[in-house]
Amino acid sequence: MEEKRENKVAVITGATGGIGFEVAKRLGKDGFTVVLNGIEDEAGAKRVEELASEGITAEYYGFDVTKDEEVTSNIKAIGEKYGKIDVLVNNAGGLGGRSRFEEMTTEFYRFVMALNLDSVFFASRAAIPYLKKGENASIINYTSNAGWNAGGPGAGVYGTSKAGVHAITRALAKDLAEYGIRVNAVSPGTIDTPFHSEIKSTKPEVFASWKNNIMLGRLGQPEEVASVVSFLAGKDASFITAETIQVGGGQALGI
Repeated sequence: MEEKRENKVAVITGATGGIGFEVAKRLGKDGFTVVLNGIEDEAGAKRVEELASEGITAEYYGFDVTKDEEVTSNIKAIGEKYGKIDVLVNNAGGLGGRSRFEEMTTEFYRFVMALNLDSVFFASRAAIPYLKKGENASIINYTSNAGWNAGGPGAGVYGTSKAGVHAITRALAKDLAEYGIRVNAVSPGTIDTPFHSEIKSTKPEVFASWKNNIMLGRLGQPEEVASVVSFLAGKDASFITAETIQVGGGQALGI
């Protein structure tokens, strides 16, 4: 029997492009009202129009996930408007650039940690009172292989931040289990998104070679991450919490 998800509310941070937008689209098609977050208001408005053209109820809230007060006030506004939040997808994040530790500025360190880890804390903390009012409520975070292997050259602080996301996912799951709120994470491998557009255009041979390190022999598509998020948000995953699902074609094992 197909699950009904009407009148449910999903908040997706960093959802104006890439994986985040595909997650918003998938959850919208699942029947959720989707609330997109981003920092590019024009892109946000276009995305809402695009979703509406597909029959999806969506709106956009512009705020910076690294700013405590902005996150708190906006998540509260969303929760108060709908009376609940059923799913929070902490999608926002990124590499932030590359820097070896010896040359790394404190500002760069703090920015990457804020973008990937503080953002999860800020949004989750603000959403919890409204998740308690949700149905089969859950938080879905994003970690990375870098959380286990500490990242490539210059990406050490990114790996550090993602290791933190892995830990906070399990910590939140422990903290929120008594309320029936599940907390899980996905760990995307190399996904073909605009995130990689620069190297794809400037070093296509390097980009093409990445598939050689993936067991299934190809890069992933944003829709393939979105389908796993959809599963975790639904009742079929109602007994799954504190888990991280690798969505990387076997990349985490290496070949």
